[in-house]
Amino acid sequence: MYSIRSFMRNHLFLFLFVFVPFLFSCSRTEPQVTVYGTGDNDYLSLIKKGGIPYSLCSSVREAIETAPEKTGVMLLYEGPSDSGNVLTEEDLKRIKEKSLRVFVECPIIYGKYASDLKDTLKLERIVVKDSLCADLPALSLMSFNNAIIKGMPVKPDSVLLVAAKVAGFDTAFYGLENTPSSPVLFFTEDGILMATTRISQFAHQRFMPSARIKALLEHIYGYVSGSDVEFDDFHLLVNPAYSRTAPLKKNARAESVKRGIEWYYNGHFLVDASWKDEYVGRYMGDGTMPVGPEVPAGFANGDGSLGVLEGHMSSINSDGSQKYRYWMRADVQGESAYAFASASALLGNREYARVSDNLLNYSFNEYRDGVRNDPASPTYGLIGWAYTHKGTYYGDDNARYLLGALGATAYLGTDKYDRKIIEGILGNFRTSGTNGFRGGSLLDVDIQRRGWQDYYHSPTVNLHPHFESWLWACYLWLYAQSGEKELLERVERGVSMMIAGYPDNWSWTNGIQQERARMILPLAWLYRVSPTPEHKQWLDYMAGELLKNQVECGGIREELGNPSKSSFGKTPSNEAYGITEAPLIFDNGDPVADMLYTTNFAFVGLCEAAAATGDAKYIQSVNKMSDFLTRIQVRSDQFKSVDGAWFRAFDYDAWDYWASNADAGWGAWSTLTGWIQSWIVGTQALLEKNTSLWELANSKQLPEGLVDDIWSEMIGND
Repeated sequence: MYSIRSFMRNHLFLFLFVFVPFLFSCSRTEPQVTVYGTGDNDYLSLIKKGGIPYSLCSSVREAIETAPEKTGVMLLYEGPSDSGNVLTEEDLKRIKEKSLRVFVECPIIYGKYASDLKDTLKLERIVVKDSLCADLPALSLMSFNNAIIKGMPVKPDSVLLVAAKVAGFDTAFYGLENTPSSPVLFFTEDGILMATTRISQFAHQRFMPSARIKALLEHIYGYVSGSDVEFDDFHLLVNPAYSRTAPLKKNARAESVKRGIEWYYNGHFLVDASWKDEYVGRYMGDGTMPVGPEVPAGFANGDGSLGVLEGHMSSINSDGSQKYRYWMRADVQGESAYAFASASALLGNREYARVSDNLLNYSFNEYRDGVRNDPASPTYGLIGWAYTHKGTYYGDDNARYLLGALGATAYLGTDKYDRKIIEGILGNFRTSGTNGFRGGSLLDVDIQRRGWQDYYHSPTVNLHPHFESWLWACYLWLYAQSGEKELLERVERGVSMMIAGYPDNWSWTNGIQQERARMILPLAWLYRVSPTPEHKQWLDYMAGELLKNQVECGGIREELGNPSKSSFGKTPSNEAYGITEAPLIFDNGDPVADMLYTTNFAFVGLCEAAAATGDAKYIQSVNKMSDFLTRIQVRSDQFKSVDGAWFRAFDYDAWDYWASNADAGWGAWSTLTGWIQSWIVGTQALLEKNTSLWELANSKQLPEGLVDDIWSEMIGND
């Protein structure tokens, strides 16, 4: 259990004869600190911005020699990763003679000891070994994002920070027992404070969370300067668009739509022919790990005709960039088409409309190919999951694709995809059972073997809204268009069973909140087509359960359900961290909103509930959520590929992008062109236009008899 104070207790002689004389000299008005560095360093920039005096030297030796006795010296490192600072035996002798308080980064030579070993953090997080201050309590966590950690040229004496793979939200819940760890910040036996990584480049390496990084920098500088210091104007390079309390501009919501759609261009997520083979062809592989570097900033943006990428992985590189997911999935194509059409309608940009139409044309051709486009096939009409897995059919992915296509084509005023949309809905409906449930995913090989009729007449029950609920919304839209009673009857049966089974019999994926959030849309649309007291009661009940966890700022607090019903629950050990999908929180009460699984889908549903009922509580809740999403949209001049995005995680207490990053692939700092970006942009546009997805989708005028003809072809009298 170590801190700077405990170091002084454990080294009484050093404290009495080195530090005590310094303490009596602290009556000076300004601390004296000598810095070695180039002057182009995040830490030094922070010091300069704070108006704190320092002197800058061009070498380690110069800094040590010119520093007044009993003052502080910071030896920062800004060179290549294969090198580091050098402290010779003569340097160490002079430090001792002059009683200097020294902080040194990345030493590869320390007196007679040398080390050029290094490693790169992967799943490891930074853990405070002992409480350093109120904002850095024992076992509290930070992320140094794949930072390069140098080997230690000397044995640590008092360790302050370590890197270790640990589970927990903002505290290492299981501690550091039986978990390998590497010292990151420690005192040497000579009393030098040493860091094995470049803490001084905290902003460009996107260290987080902000409050703890600030406290750490103040703690280090306080030791070096010998006086308390507070960096008042502290900001990182990736921030929310608005603070918690800053007034929103009059056009803030419309601006969030514009910035949200421009993010697709900022990150070059629209595939272009000039780099498709080099990047998509190279990194997509078989889809199991379709990960590669960012598309370079100077590359061309596509126009939608070759599709759109998924977005960012949650892993942040040591230079602050993030890896991309080069998987080409069908769902994000339809969803992104909706986002572009929404932005076009709101902002009057015809280029956005062209991209939307191109995405639909590309995806209906690419993911409805082969057996999916053969009327004799039992998988006719289904949308293949991804380019590498066209024979896998997730009902929830098909639903989001089809709902996106509905919204997009309504905005575009086109009917050229109507038949395919209806075939897609009925392709899913006829592979669902008599109770309206379809199950998790179906495989083409199984459907070909069994035939669609076997699924259609099965008594399947799957109390898992994540997979079932938005298909019900598709069926309800088609019922409103056609009057086919079986569509409504099966939805009512499934919804009734889902409500009756809540909460004890519900399965949940990454949290129980996302399951509640998914239910609001079909319940609102059920009330649209059948406005009975019972259907209103179902909507109010489920929305009430969700809104119990809407916090004042507008976000939805995540919550874990019955552990026995989870697909991916609380991480059970340090060893298991980062191995599977996982929630963003560790315990109920952790102040996190999830934009990938919950708040984004709740936003859609609450917009529909407000429009369907006119109920003030829904209007208020969706407007609060809109303001929240406007505020937390990413703003960054330095890292353009995330500017305008929404990350998956947001800690609304700290007002920062922070959560457990245990999810393998879709952690706290992931982005997604489909699930996240599209539905937030689309719903912001709907609210700005004072309408709803239901009204938009039903503004389409299907040709008379079209649904009847397709029903007869695909289902008939079966």
